[in-house]
Amino acid sequence: MENMLKHAHSGLRWVALILLVYAVVNAIIKKKNGTYTDKDKLVSILTLSFVHVQVVIGFVLYFLQGRYKGFSEMSESVTRLYALEHPLTMLIAAVLITIGHSKSKKATEDGKKFKLTYLFFGIGLLLILSRIPWPFLVPGAGWF
Repeated sequence: MENMLKHAHSGLRWVALILLVYAVVNAIIKKKNGTYTDKDKLVSILTLSFVHVQVVIGFVLYFLQGRYKGFSEMSESVTRLYALEHPLTMLIAAVLITIGHSKSKKATEDGKKFKLTYLFFGIGLLLILSRIPWPFLVPGAGWF
């Protein structure tokens, strides 16, 4: 079960990242003269959903794998990443993406919807990219 969740969490990150990049780039392009369509709304909802699924799977893994026990060994950078930095940063990113989705949904002007989307989703994307355990930064981490 744990191995299946780990693979799902690692593989679904690519879907979440692709959706986030698409949502941000789409919002930047359409900010000036674009019309907020049902497709834009769907992209926002799908992005939000995949990010939330990632957070849920991530926290289940966090407790199944006992990552929270790493607090006693915080001097080791990889342990600190998995025990604190990764989960906390991902949670903050998910909250920002959720706020961005909610605010853009309530906005009345299309330009404002796109602006809120690219600001909040963009900051969330940068936070996520900064704390993914990339294989070139973390020994033993994989691409999938």
